[in-house]
Amino acid sequence: MTHYDKSTIADLVDGRLEWSQLKAMMSNFKDPDRFDKYIAVLQERVPWDDQILLPLGPHLFIVRKADGSIVTKSRSGYEFGDYRQNWKLKARIRVRDTDASLQELYPAMMHCTPGWMELREYIDPLDGTLLEVEAVPPGYPVVHSFQPDLETFYREWLGRGL
Repeated sequence: MTHYDKSTIADLVDGRLEWSQLKAMMSNFKDPDRFDKYIAVLQERVPWDDQILLPLGPHLFIVRKADGSIVTKSRSGYEFGDYRQNWKLKARIRVRDTDASLQELYPAMMHCTPGWMELREYIDPLDGTLLEVEAVPPGYPVVHSFQPDLETFYREWLGRGL
């Protein structure tokens, strides 16, 4: 079984690995402590001390606070509240639902038809970082797209308690 050091995992996160190394990493069995190394790399890069339990994206995490509560938190430090609640409802939301707003991203005639689809951009309220984008029909509810079973993940996949 292969083992990668933390600096290699950091290079993976940053997209600095050569294709041959990346392919080998994807193809081989995973080293048992890779998740811990990945979390350690992420933990070093955030400006706060709360323990990262699970990354949800490059700038969004489920963390355990010092008081033991588990919340969704952005890299900037904004807390969206309990991780079981829909964090998107506390984000700034930009809706692109006009030709003009869609053409800021796409060339003319290359974007969706407003009225049939809109783009929702979920933005960090503190620093303006784009956290997630959805392409949905107008009027579609803001759905909590991922609610992990943290206890089961830690117990059955990582072999330890949360």
